[in-house]
Amino acid sequence: MPKTKASYSNDDITLLKGPDKVRKRPGVIFGSDGLEGCEHSVFEIVSNSVDEAREGFGKVITVTVFRDMSIEVEDKGRGMPLDYNEKEKRYNWDLIFCELYAGGKYNNNAGGGNYEYSLGLNGLGACATQFSSEYMEVKSYRDGNLYEINFKKGNPASKLKITPLDKRRTGTIIKWRPDLEVFTDINMPKDFFTEMLHKQAVVNSGIKFVLKFEGNGGFETTEYYYEHGISDYVLEAAGTPMTQPVIWATETQGRDRADLSEYKLKVELTCCFTQNRSFVEHYHNSSFLEHGGAPDDAMRNAFVFAVDKYLKNNAKYNKNEAKVRFDDIGASLVFVSNNFSTQTSYENQTKKSITNKFIKDFLTDYIKQQLETYFIENPLDAEQIANVVLANKRSRESAEKTRLKTRDDLIKNIDIKNKVEKFINCRSKDPDMREVYIVEGDSAMTSCKLARDPEFQAIIPVRGKTLNCLKAGYDKIFKSDIIRDLLRVIGCGVKIDGKFKTEFPKFDINLLKWNKIIICTDADEDGFQIRTLILTLIYRLLPDLIDEGRVYIAESPLYEITVKDDTYFAYNEFEKADILAKLEGTKYTLQRSKGLGENTPQMMSQTTMNPATRRLIRVDAADAEQTAIIFDTLLGDNLPARKEFITLNGARYAKDADI
Repeated sequence: MPKTKASYSNDDITLLKGPDKVRKRPGVIFGSDGLEGCEHSVFEIVSNSVDEAREGFGKVITVTVFRDMSIEVEDKGRGMPLDYNEKEKRYNWDLIFCELYAGGKYNNNAGGGNYEYSLGLNGLGACATQFSSEYMEVKSYRDGNLYEINFKKGNPASKLKITPLDKRRTGTIIKWRPDLEVFTDINMPKDFFTEMLHKQAVVNSGIKFVLKFEGNGGFETTEYYYEHGISDYVLEAAGTPMTQPVIWATETQGRDRADLSEYKLKVELTCCFTQNRSFVEHYHNSSFLEHGGAPDDAMRNAFVFAVDKYLKNNAKYNKNEAKVRFDDIGASLVFVSNNFSTQTSYENQTKKSITNKFIKDFLTDYIKQQLETYFIENPLDAEQIANVVLANKRSRESAEKTRLKTRDDLIKNIDIKNKVEKFINCRSKDPDMREVYIVEGDSAMTSCKLARDPEFQAIIPVRGKTLNCLKAGYDKIFKSDIIRDLLRVIGCGVKIDGKFKTEFPKFDINLLKWNKIIICTDADEDGFQIRTLILTLIYRLLPDLIDEGRVYIAESPLYEITVKDDTYFAYNEFEKADILAKLEGTKYTLQRSKGLGENTPQMMSQTTMNPATRRLIRVDAADAEQTAIIFDTLLGDNLPARKEFITLNGARYAKDADI
């Protein structure tokens, strides 16, 4: 692969010219350089014919697909103007097919234009499709003449030819083949043409769309026609509806912002309810809004508002029942919107979503009003709708509870190393062998990791001091990342008082995957405090683990006594004195043990990890009542008892205070 240049100069900036604006970057215009982009280029040409037919010029549009994937679109409109344009001082064929952002639909909103509501807006489609084609042939019948112009690879391949006609004829025929040098795939399936023309027939009532598709046996012809447009379509989609379709239509005008120009909006909505069918589609200026946008947002907001209001006003909700969601309504709703505006804000050139604020706000209020009126005028239908929506809602909630329960049951078996940061699991799955070390900090984790037996010893570090779980409330406890991580690793749920809801299941000792839970902290004041706070956590949330004898404290040596190559460890002052007495007369080195994170793996293995040489203290709750008293006195909210304890016993521990 060649290396990039070291220099980056003024002459390195390049301007794409002519066809290269599209041929080198087709995804910018068509949304993709693959099959989807190729399909959109076809829709651009079809949409120009649709705009003509919607204005009353021609009622038949024919799309022919040849075996080599050449496409021909023919309409009976006014004929595309291709001759000389005095105002622009250029031929219109040059403007339409060789100049991006040239077209006759920029003044739709001003009145008196060539189109009132058009699918084409930006003057990009015809030019971009021509630029991306292997060849294109254009024929326009108008003004008593046939105008012809040809293109190849985005450039003109002939001069404009004008032939007088014997009889009057109008319309446009465009034939082209998408270029494989531009698109990665041009083999558009028949389903694409079928769906596109079917949808166009739905939203353009009274216009016939004809598809001629060439296969091995010749051309197969299919016609698409809906006399009454979306009302016929909704009946077809609903099958046997629970309520009869209603049609709501109106025209208005407004603006997206106070300082922007006003534009016209034409609205046509049809809907009905069914027992078990869900179908929602939105169209704008004949373009299918695959991603919805403003009309979909308006529909959802309006239906939830109106249905929820009806359910409340008619006491349909159970006590403390949650509000209805659109999913509950949509599960039985068949709804099609077919709107037109003289000014449209599409998300991009692919026209799959619109963002006009005025359209969203108007449709929201309009649908709310229509639904409220409908519920009043059709009480039996309203009752049926309410019942089916509530049935959908309650079945959804029941299914969600079942799903969550199943998920909770299954998630217990998920390897916890995937859920807890820095947790180091062991290989064994045998709960009678497995041990988990709760260690103080990342440095101690590293030492323990190197010293452990990975077959059965796991490690989780505690970052800093945990909450005092005897003082904190459940809401604060379960917001602590440290506590949640420890509970996930231990994995047997929690034992809590009352009905507080948490992500953890109810305590079940059978879910415990560890034979020993070992608390391992430094032998200093901070280490003792961390150890005590962890024990407090276990005492409050997992007391049965103490009763079962599963909780241990790993003793750490206080002193290291070295004699030549031998090292002795003393875990308290008595052991130190005993070892030194045995070494009397021998030269030795005495030092206080370092923190766990500073110990060598060999020392950690010998003193803390190796079952044959380590020292573990099992936390015993044989006298549970006394344990509860001590915890409450020293760590709970019983301030008078703590003061009394300090008064009676403080002198005994004064020398050990970290002051």
